Amino acid sequence: MATVSPSWNYTLHLPHDPRAPGIARGALRLILAAHEMQDLAPTAELLAAELLTNSHRHTEGPYALRVRSAEPGRLRVAVWDTDPRVPPGFSHPAAPPPPDSEGGRGLHLVQACADTWGASALSEPVASKGGKLLWAECGGGGTR
Repeated sequence: MATVSPSWNYTLHLPHDPRAPGIARGALRLILAAHEMQDLAPTAELLAAELLTNSHRHTEGPYALRVRSAEPGRLRVAVWDTDPRVPPGFSHPAAPPPPDSEGGRGLHLVQACADTWGASALSEPVASKGGKLLWAECGGGGTR
């Protein structure tokens, strides 16, 4: 008899600390190993690293890594932070930065490596603490 794996989700609340993105990536590896999804680890870690670094560099408050799987073999990596402004390049593809630019490539990597991505500005401070949620999905051959 086949069993159905229930959906699951984890949230790791992080302080505004330069070590937090690395700690979160380590937690993500453990989560994926526990759910036998190690094959998604390289892509999921890249997505998480870019979203976490974006939150760390461009906000001053805490942020959180959220990871969930609602269907077998598919993963959503999301990062919440306190700033409600969605990066312009995240809501729609933007032109790549100039070759000599030292930044601005993270969201292009997310768009190139994720099956789908999105963003939500959270305006209800009572329920969600406000801010925004940037997310990206991988695995399962999704569509953009």
